[in-house]
Amino acid sequence: MRLLAAIATGIALLGAAPAPSAPTPGASSAPPAVAWGVAPSSAKGPNGRPAFTYKLDPGATLTDYVAVTNHSTRPLTLNLYASDAFTTAEGGFDLLAGGQQPTDVGAWVRLTHRSVTIPSTSRLNVPFTLTVPDDATPGDHAGGIVASLATTTGDAQGNQVAVDHRVGARIYLRVTGELHPALTVENLRVRHTGSLNPLAGGALTVTFTVQNTGNVRLAGRPRLNAAGPFGLGRRSVEAAALPEILPGSELVITVRITGVPPLFRLTTSTLVAPTIVGDQALDPPPKGDPVQVTVWAVPWPQLVLLALLALAVWVLITVRRRRVRKIARLVATAREEGRTEASRDRPDQIRNNPRPDTDHTGKDK
Repeated sequence: MRLLAAIATGIALLGAAPAPSAPTPGASSAPPAVAWGVAPSSAKGPNGRPAFTYKLDPGATLTDYVAVTNHSTRPLTLNLYASDAFTTAEGGFDLLAGGQQPTDVGAWVRLTHRSVTIPSTSRLNVPFTLTVPDDATPGDHAGGIVASLATTTGDAQGNQVAVDHRVGARIYLRVTGELHPALTVENLRVRHTGSLNPLAGGALTVTFTVQNTGNVRLAGRPRLNAAGPFGLGRRSVEAAALPEILPGSELVITVRITGVPPLFRLTTSTLVAPTIVGDQALDPPPKGDPVQVTVWAVPWPQLVLLALLALAVWVLITVRRRRVRKIARLVATAREEGRTEASRDRPDQIRNNPRPDTDHTGKDK
């Protein structure tokens, strides 16, 4: 198995386990720590450049220097090679594995030494040539020059593992010609997650791929919008700025939008506005195209709450109607009973109260 350390510009430091304070007789002590660095240089030494940055025509050739410094207290033998760069899934800058052959700028670099042995606390300024092919495509080409040290260590299972510790300096080459800066949003996927709280909105998890489909290295800033029908409940989120994306590379981005009302059908649009990297100038500045996708967002908690409210209203109306009908029946019964009592009492009143137009003899006056 071969484990590759990430490429970096600076110093690699390998520390050995500390030796016991009282070594066992006959036992060898642990080797001292080693450290080395790689940087752009001149024939006289490092000149402060953060990277090898060039702008060349197809067919052009130049000579430059890379400084390899041994910061250790013992001699150090390192392998030197150039390779192509790519953007990692995490947005980092990395080079192809040591055993993988470069096909771009890494293949255009010729080093005078493939391996160097540097005395302790010393530096070598190694010359190299960079030749741009006549048919090189215009735009940005990225790579690096690496100084690596292969070691062997054991893993947790006791297996021997070969580890290639690498440190290097970046190469940014722009081949003259027509530039096409472009970032493309692809594979846009949206997932809606509702909230159990019917008074709160849900969340949208938006995942998409940003691919550099142009020939210029670019960064960018994603902006996402989500809205229901007719633009109701619109929510906008500006995600974190993207790192540098090399031509042909891509990043997978996930953004979460909270507080989105579930309005049955939501439209989500994603726009990544390209931004230039470093001191490069692009005229006109690149623009991005929005990408849209719709997703169902059924407001189940709200529908349940609405159904409960409707049920409560129906129950209240039903109970009230029953109460009104009951009262009406009671009133009707009372009236009927009143009429019945009145009809019973009338004959007695007639017998006890003779007609006023007759005398006591019963004859008419």
